[in-house]
Amino acid sequence: MIVPYVEAAQSGLPATYPKCASGARYNCVVDGDTLWIYGQKVRVADIDAPEISTPKCASELTLGNKATERLIELVNEGPFQLQAWPGRDTDRYGRKLRVLVREGRSLGDRLVSEGLARTWSGRREPWC
Repeated sequence: MIVPYVEAAQSGLPATYPKCASGARYNCVVDGDTLWIYGQKVRVADIDAPEISTPKCASELTLGNKATERLIELVNEGPFQLQAWPGRDTDRYGRKLRVLVREGRSLGDRLVSEGLARTWSGRREPWC
């Protein structure tokens, strides 16, 4: 399933995703599993990445920063699709739950294979 608000990205129009800063957020990456796409906050639904805003230990922050930088690289490599998460459209924070896919492969799976995230198990697991 393709969600309507990413049609511009899928059409090949360039979009760049820096790390989010303060102020209005349109296209930017918050952390290793959250980003803003065309003004909509999106949670990468198929993974769990370490926290950078409230890490429980230094190693979580270090890994979280690496996951964030890698997600920035991945989303800036070219157009990708957003696929709905089966059974849920949003999480408890109002973020859209989506799987980011390019050429049939989940960008989240790439983070998992590189040791920067875990496959989502249905609940958060500690990183420390």
